[in-house]
Amino acid sequence: MVSPELLEILVCPYCKTKVDLMKRVWLVCRNPECRRKYPIRDDIPIMLVEEGDKYRDIAVEQLPTS
Repeated sequence: MVSPELLEILVCPYCKTKVDLMKRVWLVCRNPECRRKYPIRDDIPIMLVEEGDKYRDIAVEQLPTS
């Protein structure tokens, strides 16, 4: 689980917009034009642009929960 303190300072590495925690395992950029989603694996946010690019066209509702 990402701590509230860490979540407060995390931003999308591509557009520098804040991210929201979704489904307890995803960080989703708030910028509707960016749409990048970053997975959290073993409680570590994978905040790489290349990783976020993989999930741009997947709706939040369709993201896996594990």
